[in-house]
Amino acid sequence: MIVYFRPMRYKDELKKEAIIEATVKLVNEIGFVSSSVSKIAKEANVSPATIYIYYKNKEDLLVSTYVEIKKNLSIALLKDFNPNLPIRDILQALWLNMFDYTSKRANHFKFAEQFSSSPFAGLVNKNEVEKSFEPVISILKKGIEQKIIKDVHLDILAAFIFFPIYTLSNSRLCESIKLEKETIETAFTLAWDAIKL
Repeated sequence: MIVYFRPMRYKDELKKEAIIEATVKLVNEIGFVSSSVSKIAKEANVSPATIYIYYKNKEDLLVSTYVEIKKNLSIALLKDFNPNLPIRDILQALWLNMFDYTSKRANHFKFAEQFSSSPFAGLVNKNEVEKSFEPVISILKKGIEQKIIKDVHLDILAAFIFFPIYTLSNSRLCESIKLEKETIETAFTLAWDAIKL
């Protein structure tokens, strides 16, 4: 009896990264509806069949791309994280890390922003994403407990401390501001003043 073996198809991290970058690029250019698997495959220079090695369908690809962006953000945000520093210093380090990352990855933030307002957002496992940001959440809670930070909902704190970064790092929204070290530090001080007691 002759047994035929189908060759195994291995996942290639470079191909996966190319697929994610192609997804981000196309969604930013033509939107979620028009970004088909075949168009994404063409942009990534892979076959549509290759995409299905990594993702079940287009929906899975879009959700996974968003989750990947959020996880990469958390890694960048927590670079050189030191929970033993004073709360303000920790938040300033996080803020500067996030500013640096968002400035360099504006296309990813545009995708994440669109995704957050889309029907696909409801498909994200929020616990999986929040787990990546647990050290940040712990620091905010610690600041509240030590009466250094205002005792308000964490989403409100995040809005005042981190969301200004999205605007400042977007050159289209802040084209008249020269983002030098002093300007960035001034922006952090304003964000800190908004949340401190």
